[in-house]
Amino acid sequence: MVSPRTPFRRNAARTTLLLGPACALALSGALLASPAHAAPTAPASSPVAESASAITSDLRTGDTGDQVTALQERLSELGYWIDGVDGQFGMHTEHAVIALQKAAGIDRDGIVGPATRAALAEGTVPTPTSSGTAVEIDLERQLLLVVVDGELDRVIHTSTGSGQPYEGSDGDERIATTPEGTFAVFRDVDTWDPGPYGALYRPKYFNGGIAVHGYPSVPAQPASKGCARVSLAAMDWLWEQGHLEEHATVVVR
Repeated sequence: MVSPRTPFRRNAARTTLLLGPACALALSGALLASPAHAAPTAPASSPVAESASAITSDLRTGDTGDQVTALQERLSELGYWIDGVDGQFGMHTEHAVIALQKAAGIDRDGIVGPATRAALAEGTVPTPTSSGTAVEIDLERQLLLVVVDGELDRVIHTSTGSGQPYEGSDGDERIATTPEGTFAVFRDVDTWDPGPYGALYRPKYFNGGIAVHGYPSVPAQPASKGCARVSLAAMDWLWEQGHLEEHATVVVR
């Protein structure tokens, strides 16, 4: 079971809004339903399930109070990345809720309703495939999994290649895809990295121009030109924790 984590530092750069990153299509906040199958769950009788019992109301962005605190604690206990526990339902709490909904195979609306409360109580988490240490990008569920020695360490909401056509920098039409396979981080840039379609926040490149990078908008559906977007704060955390150092394994599946 994943142990609770402490809040992480904020980076002032995350408030910068640069439109049109190299791996992004037009911004979209639309939330789509996830695949109709559920991920494995932790036993409901486990100690971490206790905090879920305190969540009895529907919760959404803008809510505050003890139930939001209980929600944040439960998400953190299960391993869903969240930028601290403060009793305020903001963007990062919404992203963690969407990640849970993706893992559970329920509507990705970012709202804690009956189905999401049930997933919290059941301890729904995705199952990694790596036996060692890697970052896995689950294309079907749109989740980024941090795996350490074969164990799930963190689950992060991500958005990958949209599958839509776009015009490349050479004028040719291309399809926005995130190719499957096993790769290794070979380059990173510890700032906004300019590119042919815009700038990427602190990118970790693992396949040509495809990277895990931060971006202000991370919709629930695939929306990039091939990269794996995460929030700016989540990207800061990945850097700070050293999960995507040079030569680190990245599995896209």
